[in-house]
Amino acid sequence: MTRPGAGMAADIDEQPAGYERLLSTEHAAAIAEVAAVVAERRPRHVVFTARGTSDHAALYAAYLTEIRLGLPAGLASPSAITVFGARPDLSDALVVGVSQSGGSPDLAEVLRVARASGALTLAVTNNPGSPLVETAELSVDIAAGHERAVAATKTYTAELLALLMLIEGVRAGDGVLPAEERAALSRLPELAAQTLADDTPARLAPRYRFAAQLVTTGRGYAYPTAREAALKLMETSYLPALAFSGADLLHGPLAMTDPDVPVLAVVGSGPGGTSMREVLPRLGERRADVVVVGSAEVGETRMAVPEVDERYAPLLDILPLQRLALSLALARGEDPDAPRGLKKVTATM
Repeated sequence: MTRPGAGMAADIDEQPAGYERLLSTEHAAAIAEVAAVVAERRPRHVVFTARGTSDHAALYAAYLTEIRLGLPAGLASPSAITVFGARPDLSDALVVGVSQSGGSPDLAEVLRVARASGALTLAVTNNPGSPLVETAELSVDIAAGHERAVAATKTYTAELLALLMLIEGVRAGDGVLPAEERAALSRLPELAAQTLADDTPARLAPRYRFAAQLVTTGRGYAYPTAREAALKLMETSYLPALAFSGADLLHGPLAMTDPDVPVLAVVGSGPGGTSMREVLPRLGERRADVVVVGSAEVGETRMAVPEVDERYAPLLDILPLQRLALSLALARGEDPDAPRGLKKVTATM
């Protein structure tokens, strides 16, 4: 009989190899080809559509799109189309469906409606034969392989890296990443393995064993990481976890923090991390139990991550948080491989 959490642990451990696979010549060339088509079409704005964990990858891509491409970007509300029958004019848009399985009918319907209105449509998925790919004009295979656990880990980071390579390829114009960028990205598999070798998350897990709720926070590229960490904790440990941007936290939710409400703050070394420096003292005033995740050398307790370009940080910052979710679920007597009430593929309309 397989021990609880063995599948999730194996999925987490495979992520350095997943990075290496996506960065290989074959997969990099395929993503570059798609990026070149997008660059040639010159969309005026970008709309992402996704659910669950993939929604957090899409949010990361929206930040990248606005910061690196200078294009307005946002996340679609699938129900506007599937429930309310809206037919928005997306003729100048790139519409990207992000889904591990590619099997949710609402995302395929968004791409179908968008393509009918003249949009360039793209599917980013771990299933090249999925309905999402069949609906879209273009597709990117994240090549993560079979994921054993219901809770997504390696497919999430594969989505992040594929979207990063795609958007930077569009920025390059011909889809091919500059040599300097390729060299920087080539370090990710080693840095990911180094991050996963740190046992700090397992040592911290007992700290949250009896927590009634938890807050995660970050800004910029770190905000999707905070949201994904909250989701992982909720679906594996059934621990109510609320995710806020650092700015939104100060606009009201700060009042709920106190010594009994642990806070996981994702703080890097770039502009987003710098902006979090004003949040941490405010949490200190509330005597909140804060653990800092990331490369910034701040806070009394840290899950340290190697310093990289802030765009790459989400590919490393999420790794100790995945480990924490796994360890905490086991400490609370749960099996994170098979969360109650959940299936690997969720179909919504």
